[in-house]
Amino acid sequence: MFELRWERPLHQSGQVSGVAVGDGCVVVHERRTRLVCLDAVDGSVRWDVPVGTWPRAVVVDGPRCLVLPQSPWQLVCLDVATGRREWTVELDGYVGHLVVAGRTVLVGGWRGYTPLRTFDVGTGRLLATADVRSVWPAPVGDGFLVGGGSEVRLVDRDLREVAVWSLPEPLASPDHAAVFTPVGSDRFLVRCGARSVVEVGPAGVREVVRAGHDLTEDAPVVAGGLVWLRERAGGYTTVGDGRLGWRFDVGQPLVSGVRAVADGFVVAALAGTLFRLDRDGRVRGRVQVARRITALEPSGLLVTKGALLAVSASLSPGL
Repeated sequence: MFELRWERPLHQSGQVSGVAVGDGCVVVHERRTRLVCLDAVDGSVRWDVPVGTWPRAVVVDGPRCLVLPQSPWQLVCLDVATGRREWTVELDGYVGHLVVAGRTVLVGGWRGYTPLRTFDVGTGRLLATADVRSVWPAPVGDGFLVGGGSEVRLVDRDLREVAVWSLPEPLASPDHAAVFTPVGSDRFLVRCGARSVVEVGPAGVREVVRAGHDLTEDAPVVAGGLVWLRERAGGYTTVGDGRLGWRFDVGQPLVSGVRAVADGFVVAALAGTLFRLDRDGRVRGRVQVARRITALEPSGLLVTKGALLAVSASLSPGL
């Protein structure tokens, strides 16, 4: 039912913020200060370089890898093929967020500690600064979706306001995780209040669904044609065609992330179990793969308490 393709010990607690997937590679932070590039197929090491401690974010964008370590306060750009440092920008505090859109890198705005700043992705040249507090932004073309409270705004690479939307309820805002889920080039699903999901886009704001149970602040997950909403009590509620669908609840907390496979879905429990579901949400298999799972990545990678695992589901190519 499941096959372990490779495992990479991290020698530290696995953090989803320290993992990024590129074209045929996986970049992961380990051993407190090292950034390692692994072959996505067999887990072999391509390069291993020092970058700093506990990154707030790692992003692979085409030929580049952008890293935001907690210390030193820097934004680092590496060549993803070799690990060679392309440029480094000195920062002035806990900027928190890191997002790449087209030719632009955005950092800052986390908890309002530092302003938003944009840089040219090729050179590291500063483009603009704005004193804005925001949840984790999302790329939209060459601009960014930012937000806080009951307001979402679209800004360009110079941080000039392009559009603004008012939400019916306050934005659910996890401290350091994605908030906006893309469902097109310019439309996003957004969690509001305790149970609501709305869509924000050129047509304005519309409510997609209101769940029957309180939801976590996680961004909605889109997998296999369904929208998955993680519940505070531990399960998942699914949404299809704008209507509430089936629920999945095994009586234990589930982690963020759902993987669609050829004949169903894979979800993971915090206690280290993988569940294989069919298209109607029935459990078709389960296996214990770790003592603790932090997250299930869209690529099928598992971030665990002390390792990164690549797991495949038999009879389901592409997991």
